[in-house]
Amino acid sequence: MGNFSIKDLFSSKKQLAGLDIGSSSLKLAEIDGTAKGYILRSYHEIPLPKGVVSDGLLEEPQILTAKIKELFALSGSKRRNVVTSLSGNSVISQKVSFMTMTPDELRGLIQDEAGKYLPFDSMEDVSYDFQILGENEFNPTQMDVMLVAAKTEIVDSFADAIKSAGLTAAIMDVDSFALETMYEENYDFEGDDVAVLVNIGASMTNINVVRSGGSVLRRDFALGGNHITEGLQQSMELASFEEAERLKIQGPEGDAEEKQRFRDNLLASADPICSEIERSIDYFRSTYGGSEIKVILLSGGSANIPGLADNLRQRLNIETEIMNPFKKIGYNQKQFTAEEVERIGPSAAVCVGLALRKLGDK
Repeated sequence: MGNFSIKDLFSSKKQLAGLDIGSSSLKLAEIDGTAKGYILRSYHEIPLPKGVVSDGLLEEPQILTAKIKELFALSGSKRRNVVTSLSGNSVISQKVSFMTMTPDELRGLIQDEAGKYLPFDSMEDVSYDFQILGENEFNPTQMDVMLVAAKTEIVDSFADAIKSAGLTAAIMDVDSFALETMYEENYDFEGDDVAVLVNIGASMTNINVVRSGGSVLRRDFALGGNHITEGLQQSMELASFEEAERLKIQGPEGDAEEKQRFRDNLLASADPICSEIERSIDYFRSTYGGSEIKVILLSGGSANIPGLADNLRQRLNIETEIMNPFKKIGYNQKQFTAEEVERIGPSAAVCVGLALRKLGDK
């Protein structure tokens, strides 16, 4: 797979399945375009053993291949081309301003002078892509560009594991950009509207600040739902991680006092994540000036933690909601109930964004 490239990141193709490879689960989504709009055709999720993927790096490729085969067998999917994504330290993104030029000229410039813009001495072992965001707001002779790069060996490790499962990784996306795709399809925005898209995964949180529908700041940090569970296990003096995870998801039994204690401990365990979200927003404000943030949208398995959205809303004085990837995307009512779709929504956000890549014409 040495010729596989991240270069198709900002392109779109037909009939792809979205494959979200997380640190604790694998998710598969298929979305069809119809005369009435987009419809969720299928969605399946299976657990992934701990340590297979760690901080965005693939540590156990054979296990991943076996699990991908298991997921596709479970789903009955016939699609053999997938779009998947990278996150964490495996991928680097940078917003850079260049003199206005053609895409071909820009690609040549990046190839020759990569070290100026990305932390690589040479682009020989790097897969990269870029998206021209538009004219620089302060200098009309310049254009803003989003550069995205990853070591080719990291890209290849995932692509090879997917190939070994009998599939083709047609597009290698980035988690935070997949959120953006999902957001653009489901939410209305006007002019310079700013939204902060936050995906709290098991071991990683992705943040993407979008303005006028385009990304202006992307950041990943190594805190997620597992960190919250570990904090809960410690503060509630629980015997195991599994018991804390069950309590986090199902909530406690007992009287009002016990439930309040649980809620307080849960929010205290989530505080480091909230602090990093706050830090990212502070950085955006200091870098981009007076842009008012319209909304924070939370997704991922831990987005539904009781009180988390309210806590962020009060802390940051910004409207905060749980993200709904099916706000404008329909679903097959023979396969899904409304309750199921509501339940899977926050966790499915990245996967839906990946599945949509096959349909768009951007």
